[in-house]
Order: sequence, then C-alpha cells, then structure tokens
Amino acid sequence: MKPARRRFTAIAALFAIVGALLGYGVAQPTPAQALSGSDFDPGYIISDQMFFDSGSMAWTDVQNFFNSAEPRCAMANGIPCLRYYTLTTFSRAANAQCGAYQGGPSEPAAVVVAKVAQACGISPKVLIVLLEKEQGLVSAGSPYARQYEAATGYACPDTAPCDSQYYGFYNQVYKAAWQFKEYTIHASDWRYKIGNNAIQYHPNAACGAPVVNVRNQATANLYNYTPYQPNAAALANLGGTGDSCSSYGNRNFWVFYNNWFGSPTYSDVGSPVGNLDVLQAVPGGVRVAGWAFDPDTTASIPVHVYINGVGYPILASNDRPDVGATWPSVGSAHGFDATLPPTGSGPQTVCVYGINIAPPGQNKLFTCQTVPGLTGSPIGVVDRMAAVGGKLTVAGWVYDPDTAASTKVAIYVDSAGYMFDAALDRADFAAAYPGYGPKHGYDQTVPIGPGSHQVCVYGIEIAGTGANQLITCRTVTSYSGSPMGALDVVSSSPGVYNVGGWTFDPDTSASTPVHIYVDGTGVAATADQPRSDIAALFPGYGANHGFNVSVPAQPGVHNVCAYGINIVAPGDNVQLGCRQVAGMSGSPVGVVDSVVVGPGGTVTASGWTYDPDTTQPIPVHMYIDTAGAAFTADKSRPDVGAVYPAYGANHGYTVSSTAGPGQHTVCLYGINIGPGSNQLLGCRVITI
Repeated sequence: MKPARRRFTAIAALFAIVGALLGYGVAQPTPAQALSGSDFDPGYIISDQMFFDSGSMAWTDVQNFFNSAEPRCAMANGIPCLRYYTLTTFSRAANAQCGAYQGGPSEPAAVVVAKVAQACGISPKVLIVLLEKEQGLVSAGSPYARQYEAATGYACPDTAPCDSQYYGFYNQVYKAAWQFKEYTIHASDWRYKIGNNAIQYHPNAACGAPVVNVRNQATANLYNYTPYQPNAAALANLGGTGDSCSSYGNRNFWVFYNNWFGSPTYSDVGSPVGNLDVLQAVPGGVRVAGWAFDPDTTASIPVHVYINGVGYPILASNDRPDVGATWPSVGSAHGFDATLPPTGSGPQTVCVYGINIAPPGQNKLFTCQTVPGLTGSPIGVVDRMAAVGGKLTVAGWVYDPDTAASTKVAIYVDSAGYMFDAALDRADFAAAYPGYGPKHGYDQTVPIGPGSHQVCVYGIEIAGTGANQLITCRTVTSYSGSPMGALDVVSSSPGVYNVGGWTFDPDTSASTPVHIYVDGTGVAATADQPRSDIAALFPGYGANHGFNVSVPAQPGVHNVCAYGINIVAPGDNVQLGCRQVAGMSGSPVGVVDSVVVGPGGTVTASGWTYDPDTTQPIPVHMYIDTAGAAFTADKSRPDVGAVYPAYGANHGYTVSSTAGPGQHTVCLYGINIGPGSNQLLGCRVITI
C-alpha cells in the first residue's frame, strides 16, 4: 500500500532536535584513560545516526580540527601535513551511492572531506577517524607520500598490494565514502549484515570467529570495510598491542572516535532499525522503498521523508517477509514503498527518518542522499566529441526529467544546426536513473569543415515545464589533407637501425603506411602500434598510429628518413623527419690478448671478437704459418660485455693447436657473417 501524499510540518522540529543532540562543531578530545575495553560492544560500534550525519561538521570545523590535531606540523620531503595539504579535484557525476561532486583547483583537504561527506551522506567525523585509523594521517606531523596515496586504505586488502588506480587523497576519501554507501544501499550483497555474523579476530582463521549480533547498518559497514573484531588482548591494551591473534582496525576506529568526538553510540539504543533499499528518480518524482521498525514494539512505525526540506509521512506497514524472518520478534509488517513529488527543480536531497514510537530510543536518520533534478529542463552529458575526415561525431545521453519518453538533441557547428532523437539504448544511464529507462542515448555524425569550430549541444525540452538546455560548448579542430606525424627516434643496434614515431592521415582514422629510407633505399611498414598520447591529442583517431621499424644497417654514417603516406584525398605524402646515424655494421672487431706455447708443441691463443651486424658469437680462425683451424668465439668475457653492452659478453675465445719445433707465425682472424669482410685480429711469432 502506498500512503496518500501529503506534506506536513510537525516533524520539521526534528532537525533542530537532531542538531542540538549532535552538537555541531568540533568536540573536545576525551582523555584516553576514560575508555575501557570492557565498554567496546562488537555488535554496536557506532550508531547509524552518527555514521550518516553528513552535516555534523562544516569544512571550517574540519579545518579547525586538523589545525589542532597536529600543532607541530612540519614539511617533510616537500609534503605538507594534512592541515596545509591542497589538491586539484575533478568533478564527479551523481550516481546510485553519492551525489555530484563539483571539482576545483587547490582544494584544502578539509574541503575535500566535507564535500565528500555531503555528496555521499557519510559523517565527516567518520572520514576523519578513517584517515587516522588507516594511515595515521591526522596526527602525522611529517607525513610521507604513501600516507596520502592510500589515505583511507581503499582497495588495500590484507592479502595483496593496494590497487594503484585508486591512489590519491581525493580518490581515497571519495571511494571510501562511496563504499560505505554501497554497503548500505545493497546491504544484502555484502558479507556482514544486521543480525548474527561469524567475525574473525584475525586473518589467521585459526584465531577464531565468534558470532556477533550486529545490531545496525553502520556497524555492518565497518566490518565489511575492515572484516575483523578485536580480541580480549587488543581490548585490554587500548593504546597498544595485544597478541598474535589481535586485530586493531575497528578497535582503533572506536578509540579515535571516542577520544576526538565523544561516544559514537550515545543514546541510539532502542531507536528504529531500517534501511532504504530504493532511492530512484522517476518522471516527475522520487521513489523511496525500504523497511523500518522500532525494536521495542511489533507495531508498524512512521517513516518521514524530507525532499529538499519538505516532509512527507509514510507508514512502514507493507509486508516484508525477509524482515520478519531476520527479526521474528517484530514481525513482517514493516515495509514501505512510495513515490513522492520533488521540491522545485534541480537536484533533490532526500533524507529518511525512522520515527521512534516506544521507549527507549529516539527518531533515527537512516540516510541522506542526493538524486538529480526530477523536473524542469533537460539534463545530459557529452561522452565523445571528435572530428575525423570532415565528419564530427557527438555521443552521450540526455533526458527530460518530467517524462520517461526519449527527447531530442540539437548539435550546432558554428551556426549550422542539426536535430536528432536521443533514443539509443544506454544501459549505464538506465542503471543510474532506473525510473527513466535506457532509451536516452545519442551517437550522431554531422559534417564539419577544416579548421577550428565552436560546437554546442542542446537537450530539447519536450514536457513543457522547462526550456531547451545547453549541455556543452567546445572548440573542435577538424584536420584534413596530408599526413601528420613525427619521427621520434632513430637509433642503432647490431645490424639494424630502429626507427620510431607516429603518423596518420587526418582524413581517416585507419592506420596508414609509413616508408623508411636509408639513403635511397626504402622499406614499407604500417603505423599501427598503440600510442595513447596521440589518441589523447587527437580524439577520434584512436591510438593505433605508432611505428617502430627495424631496417638493415650499413657501415658508416647514413641518412635515415621517414615518410607518412597519404591514403585518402586530399593531400600528399609527407616527410616526417630525417636523422644522420652511424650504423653498427661492418667487418669484425676484436683483439688477440695472448699466444702461449705449452707442452708437446701446444699453441694456445686467447682474445675476443664480434661482428657488428649480430649479437651472436662468430667463428674465429687460427693459423700457424699456413695451417688453419676453425673455432667459435663464444666464451664469456664480462669485460667485453661492459664495454659493448649491446652485444653481450659471449664473444671470447681460447683456442689451441699444435706445431713442430722451430719458429712459427700465429695469426687469428674474425670471420665476417654480415656486410664487411674477414678481419685479421693480430699475429704473434713464437718458437717451439
């Protein structure tokens, strides 16, 4: 049953009561000795009301707290402490877990914490404690880079390295808050839930996993984020270590919160329990669905929903067998599902309270979240805008919040306008705005001439309560004509020149040929290797326009040139660049280190040799007068490898032959296997 929609004002005083109870501002630290491990309740670490109170501190309160938390703040290795730390943040669109975050340059850490708290509906006090619990960042007078990279420990599992894609203070704070909301919104998808849970003391399962009756969602969130409970040894020494089975994350969260902000549970015992399962933008309204009950009675209780400050009463009396199965003592008549009108246009902040009807306890804030505008002018994004070969492609999504019907998008190139239906399937849009369905995407191509143009995209109003809305205007440069590109590098390695760079024909996104000339001799290749830097500079052309070509080297200095080949008219082939380079090629190089006469007329020669055209060992021939013998110069010579690192060390030789009594001439030759000729390495006269 959906209750009749009617606004009311009697509960408006609730906000003032809640504010007085929370005591906005920075709490004075409580001495650590006031805490006792016996006070720690593993099933109720922090109340939902304290956990989700996103307004408990303004950014100035957060800044003042950082200022007082570490007065000895110093700069270490160029890294400021938290109170002086600033960073540039980027904007994030609203999603199912968090509202939009408007990025900005040089935002103080305190501003980031407060803005994320507001966007995601998580208490800034919780985020501050998390920064200390995970990296000791709040109290770090001389922090190091790692503390900011993994500030909240997000994506840092106990059994594997941190995932570097989530590094950075802003990413870490946002994703931690996002994750807490994800645990809340999809509570049934995660390991720890309200009710009885076996929770380990330590990653070592042999330490035990006693059952804990988790009594609220906030406590479940902490266990999902840090999945261990403190054992008796950890609780017996709140300021230190316990034993080999002790874990400290959730203990430390409780200790830091108590010391800095007072009790995290204060008077929440007996207050309503519940969850918002669905918060969904639907045409012209907001759908809210979930469950709530007062643990002190089986009666259905009111749920009060505020939308941008305007309140609506709902009776949580729908049948929810899952609730009754989990809490049989209260029964199943505790569900709610209602669609409520928005308050004005633009984003809607939705706060849901469970109303306490039996002592003890008090009214309970379940969540505050922001959903996008639900009425008024169209809303949309441009995902892709790129010009290739005289055609401009524009893709994205747009919808009119007053209707689930597909709307239209208008694309202007300078003063030339084109109108299209925005009706393509966009599953990602439907997931974020399930009440509107998927048919709000567009992916259109319009003509664009060479040069720079102003491209503007508009969402077209169709439901009558708003106006056509500018989504974005961007300057787009359209390229045409001869190939573009660059010769980045020409280097020598044994027997070859390595030639690298990039090129593409601006009239197509296809990979194009590249020709490499050594003096007047050409080699054809294709510039089809990934170059993400080129894709970023020239959106629309893709990344596969790099080349790295090896061509045969010749002895001496040569002119190496690269040409981009035109494949779509108009245009001509273009020289990308030329370099002069000395080839690592030619006749063998080497020395004779020694020639020694041994017993029985044995003659042993040692030295090294290599052919510049290859890294492979080459033959070496030893002649005693006119009698020759063939060997391979493949012995390890680290000294040769150090001087000629491109060739490696395996170019030494120690070879032996025999001769009769008398005087002899011993000569060693390196045998050529590429361009060049056999090379005399040296001769010695010996007497046997």
